[in-house]
Amino acid sequence: MSESEIKVPNIGDFKDVEVIEVLVSEGQILKKNDPLITIESDKSSVEIPSNFDGKIKSLKIKVGDKVSEGDLILILESISETPKQTQKKPIIEKDFKKVQINEPEVSQTFINQNKVTDISSASPKVRKFARELGVDINQVKGSERGGRVIETDVKLFVAAKSNLTSTNKIKNDEKIKQDYSHSEFGEIEVKDLPRVKKLSSKYLMNSWTNIPHVTNHDEVDITELEEFRTSLTDIYTGEKKKITPLAFIVKALTASLKKFPNFNSSIDTIDEGKMTVKKYYHIGIAVDTPHGLMVPKLRNADNKNISLIGKELKKLSDECRNLKIDKKELFGGSMTITSLGGIGGSFFTPIINYPEVAILGIGKSEKKQVFLDGKFLTRTMLPLSLSYDHRIIDGAEAARFNNDLKENLGKNFAYKLAI
Repeated sequence: MSESEIKVPNIGDFKDVEVIEVLVSEGQILKKNDPLITIESDKSSVEIPSNFDGKIKSLKIKVGDKVSEGDLILILESISETPKQTQKKPIIEKDFKKVQINEPEVSQTFINQNKVTDISSASPKVRKFARELGVDINQVKGSERGGRVIETDVKLFVAAKSNLTSTNKIKNDEKIKQDYSHSEFGEIEVKDLPRVKKLSSKYLMNSWTNIPHVTNHDEVDITELEEFRTSLTDIYTGEKKKITPLAFIVKALTASLKKFPNFNSSIDTIDEGKMTVKKYYHIGIAVDTPHGLMVPKLRNADNKNISLIGKELKKLSDECRNLKIDKKELFGGSMTITSLGGIGGSFFTPIINYPEVAILGIGKSEKKQVFLDGKFLTRTMLPLSLSYDHRIIDGAEAARFNNDLKENLGKNFAYKLAI
């Protein structure tokens, strides 16, 4: 029985490259052109095949080794015809039985429990793709001829594992819920969830699960705006106008949306590489009602003055609280404003109203000592919490948007908003 040395052949510019996969093991029967190892440089991956038939006597290389042309990979024993024929049938029969036993598990989870040699026909590109996804390609079942693994097989494997994880998580959650009953610890009351909250819950879950939220917190000086707002009077009666700060915020936000169109968009078709930029300015207003949170749209805010916006805000709020709002008025918005100013609190993290890409949270204004023009002054400061979809809006753009909004609400713009 003779022995042969298999060495790294001429591999062009590859020198001192890393072995990223060893595709064979000692004692394994090889055929000519069976892949032995995979090496990888900065530019590409290459499989080194066997140039002889035989049985591996000893491996001289392992994952992580650096190799160049002429380095020894393994020592191969030649196998005579007679022993080869006598061994062939038992080996095939044994492998056949193993595959049959594991077949149900493969069909359910796309996991192949066979040895490395069963997937040796996977290309270096596919193996690299699997490594990038953190997948052990030895566990992936190949769908092509001879069990060859392609990228689709790797994707199916990842999806199957993801579904399995989700299923296990649901089962674990159910098990936790079944461990005890709330009534074991004292008196309870089971009440029906308000219909509005039932309807909104799935939209909130969809937004929080699918949108990568980031929130930018800032404060704006609205001292001059508040002085101007509280000084407004009716030219006919002389009575003071009751216009809320929200009307000014709507107008200021609309002006910023014109300057930053990405905030007035939707990316519900992002999988197709598309985004929808809206040319209208319909501002959503989160209304707190006894039935739950509702978000009607104030249409065409760019074409309305402060007085008209104030009147429409009151009308929309009354319709929501009395459940007289048209369902269509809850959809088709540009961006939403949610305000806690009338209740209290400063900064928070509002959830984006899908399919919009941003939402502005307003806290309660308060007087603070601010260092301005070389001295401390008492100023009225308004907290802003801007949540945005990081897939389309980055942090720098969000900061610029907030700065523009602050300028719109500042002393130089407040008077123009009322015109």
